[in-house]
Amino acid sequence: MLGLVDPALALLLAAALALAFVVDGWHGEPRPAWHPVVWMGRYLLWAGQRLAGRTPAVAYVAGALFWWAGLALVLIASAALQYALLALLPAWAAVLLLGPALKPLFAWALLRDEVAGVELALKQSLAVGRERLARLVSREVAALDEAQVRESAIESLAENLNDSLVAPLFWFALFGLPGAAAYRYANTADAMWGYRGLRHGQDWEWAGKWAARADDVLSWLPARLTAILLAAANGGGVPLRSPVGLWAQARLTPSPNGGWPMAAMALAVGVRLGKPGAYQLNAAARAPRAADTLRALQLAARAAVGAVLAAALVLAGTAAGSLA
Repeated sequence: MLGLVDPALALLLAAALALAFVVDGWHGEPRPAWHPVVWMGRYLLWAGQRLAGRTPAVAYVAGALFWWAGLALVLIASAALQYALLALLPAWAAVLLLGPALKPLFAWALLRDEVAGVELALKQSLAVGRERLARLVSREVAALDEAQVRESAIESLAENLNDSLVAPLFWFALFGLPGAAAYRYANTADAMWGYRGLRHGQDWEWAGKWAARADDVLSWLPARLTAILLAAANGGGVPLRSPVGLWAQARLTPSPNGGWPMAAMALAVGVRLGKPGAYQLNAAARAPRAADTLRALQLAARAAVGAVLAAALVLAGTAAGSLA
C-alpha cells in the first residue's frame, strides 16, 4: 500500500476520496470527451475489432496481450498523474485536483439516478419502464413484466454498487489512483469483451475470456464486502445473522461475485430477485413493489457512504500506523 511508505500521502488520498464523493453527488459524470472510462472503452473497442473472426486460440492469446497492453497504459497514465499532483503541488492543490481525477473512476450518483428512473418510468407505463431499464442492464427486456423490471433494476443496483463504487474504492485504498484506474479498466474490459454473443456487432467470447477471469479475481473480495455493507446498512439484519443462508443464495447465480451483493439485497429488502429462466434469489419471498425499490435505494445509499468512510478510515489508519 502506498500509504505504508508515506503517511502524508495516505492522508492526502483520504481527503481526495472525500472530495471525489462530494463531486459525484454535486456534479455527476464528466462529459464523455473528458471521461477516462470512455477512453478505456475506445481502446477496448479498437482492440476488440482486431480480434473478431480469429480462431479461439489466437483470439484468447491476442485478447490477453491487448488486455495487458491496455492495463499498462492505464497504470502509467494514472501513476504519472498521481505523482505529478502529489509531488509537484502544495497539499491543498493536490487534493483539489486529485479528487476530481478520482471521481470518474466510480459512479454512485449515476447508478442511483438510473435505478430511480426505472421506477419513475414504470409509473408512466410498463413499456416506458422496460425502455428505461434497457439503459441499465444487458439482458433482453421486451418480455419482462412489471415485477421483473423491478427485480432487474434492484439486482443491477446491488451488483453495480460493487462494480461502480465499492471495488474501485477498495483498490484505491490499497494502491491509490492507479489501483482504482486498473480496476475500472478491468471491469470495463469484462463488460465489453467478457460476454457470449454479439457485443458492438462482434463476437468476442474467446478474446474476452482473460478479461472475464481478471475481473472475477479483482472483484472477488470487494463483492463480499459489498454484501457485508448492505447487511450493515440494514442494521445487521438477516444476511449477517445467517451468513450460511447468504452464501447459499449467492451461489445460485452463474457469477462468482455478482450473487453476493444481489443476494444480500434480496434478503435485506425481503423480496425475490432473479433472471427469468436462469436463477431466483430468496425465491420464497414476494415480488418487489414500488416501495421496495425505494428501500433498496436507501440501503444502497447507506452502503455507499459506508464504503467511502471505510476506505477513508483505512487510509487514515495507515497514516496513523506509519507515524506510530
